[in-house]
Amino acid sequence: MYHYIFFDLDGTLTDSKEGILNSLRYAFDKLGEPVPPESTLIKFIGPPLQDSFAEFCGFSAERAAEAIAAFRERYEPVGKFENMAAPGMADLCARLKARGYVLALASSKPESLCVPICEKFGFTPSLAVVTGSPPVGDWSKADVIRETMRRLELTEAHKPEILMVGDRKFDVLGAKACGIACAGVEFFGYAAPGELAESGAVAVVRTPEELEQFILTH
Repeated sequence: MYHYIFFDLDGTLTDSKEGILNSLRYAFDKLGEPVPPESTLIKFIGPPLQDSFAEFCGFSAERAAEAIAAFRERYEPVGKFENMAAPGMADLCARLKARGYVLALASSKPESLCVPICEKFGFTPSLAVVTGSPPVGDWSKADVIRETMRRLELTEAHKPEILMVGDRKFDVLGAKACGIACAGVEFFGYAAPGELAESGAVAVVRTPEELEQFILTH
């Protein structure tokens, strides 16, 4: 049975599309780069930013770093709050905590941004730890999961009791790299059709109610 539930942030606990896309457009404009279509920008929601700038724009590591700095100029004061809680997820987290589950945030977003977002949308009281990337360089999902386990003092023996919950293949693959299971959520449709199942998610759910039922029965 699962006892430790690790949640992704963007696309899982919150719908962060507006703030991320607005801040990406700001960054491209500031760098004098053409702004990609929204269908491309949406792919930035989930993976580490430097990976997305390299994969979708062909940026070098140096150019990606410039783009990330420009992105954060707008995202940190404004964009992080152009965001809304996934309907029903704060209540779900509270119910799970009340049942004795240990909940944690495990996000590649900088931890300095994760903390105020979780506070604003009411997730903080349910979370034992809030883990994000360090100030410089977004961590991979596997890095974040390992750090979350370290903070909770979890060992190899606990892995069968840990469930990652996320909305992209990066969550599933990061969990797999750490030897833990991942349930995929399709709340906002940021993953391509079939992406989560094909990556190896142990379940794919469309609503918080379906997620709760899965957790309580596994």
